[in-house]
Amino acid sequence: MATLLLFVFVLAIFLGFELISKVPSQLHTPLMSGSNAISGITIVAAIIAAGVDDGHLMTTVLGTLAMIVATINVVGGYLVTDRMLGMFKKKDGGKS
Repeated sequence: MATLLLFVFVLAIFLGFELISKVPSQLHTPLMSGSNAISGITIVAAIIAAGVDDGHLMTTVLGTLAMIVATINVVGGYLVTDRMLGMFKKKDGGKS
């Protein structure tokens, strides 16, 4: 079972790299917004995993770590998306 999971993980890495490298620059902002929503779902799943009371400390530790990493991903993704959208705003030029 572990071999199958490792195979799926490695396959997902290669597929993700190929997909992202073929995306035109105009589509990066909408795709980032969508991936941020998916990471939000990951946060919910990590909270559930961290709260499972099955007597294993590792479950709680990994769930908490997943929650922290997914939260950093969501916040960072929205900051980058906001910055990218800010590049399209009309400049005032400092005139009042």
